[in-house]
Amino acid sequence: MRHLAALRRSGATAIVALLAACAQMPPEAPRPVAPQITVDTLRARAREQLLAGLKLYEIGDYDGALRNLQASLDHGLLEKSDQGTARKHLAFIHCVAAREALCAAEFRRAFEIDQGFALTVAEDGHPIWGPVYRTVRATLIAEREAARGRPQATLDKAERMLVEGLVKYEAGEFEESLTALEAALREGLKDRKDQVRALKHIAFSHCLMNRWPACRAEFLKIYDIDPNFDLTPAESGHPMWTRTFAGAKAQAKKALAEKAFAEKAGKKSP
Repeated sequence: MRHLAALRRSGATAIVALLAACAQMPPEAPRPVAPQITVDTLRARAREQLLAGLKLYEIGDYDGALRNLQASLDHGLLEKSDQGTARKHLAFIHCVAAREALCAAEFRRAFEIDQGFALTVAEDGHPIWGPVYRTVRATLIAEREAARGRPQATLDKAERMLVEGLVKYEAGEFEESLTALEAALREGLKDRKDQVRALKHIAFSHCLMNRWPACRAEFLKIYDIDPNFDLTPAESGHPMWTRTFAGAKAQAKKALAEKAFAEKAGKKSP
């Protein structure tokens, strides 16, 4: 009995000591609450990145613009019109950097997001990305009409042939490309830029098949349409047509200068 009483006293003493120790401990600090990221927060952030990207584009910081524009799209929360704006400027950046395939891919995504997507008149007429945009637009129209099983009423015959010729060229089918592009010119391409693009790819195809005189002749035809024509930086260094183009350009510029001189002299004569 004495032993049991001693155990009870020691247990009670331990409990009292434990309670006293707990009473002396400082109260536990409250845990910080993690900030809640809402959809509205992410949407606002995406919009901010879009605007930042557009500002950087305007001042010529294309690398910074590309990062911000892509980040704004990665949230997946931009309105369709804003997505189209972001994709459009990404396409511009890629085209300026001679990344035509990426440029075309961004234009295509813009159309897929919004079938009413379109460039302004000034943007459409840009010499670098305008032709890429029109080709993507024509290709998508052709695909949509084919999927519906209806005649391609929205594309005229010459434009369809141009698209076919460019697709064949990209696939490395140069003879087939020549046939389609020459047919497009005979049919009557309305846009002068499309005429130039057809002639340019006809020239490229001839040079790639080692037909140098024919390649040179096609380059010369371009200057009858656009006296200020030149290749893009990415095109100008191609080993298969660089020398041929340089010779054609020099010949065309000389002929244009002689023509201008003769016209000026004719005006001065009585």
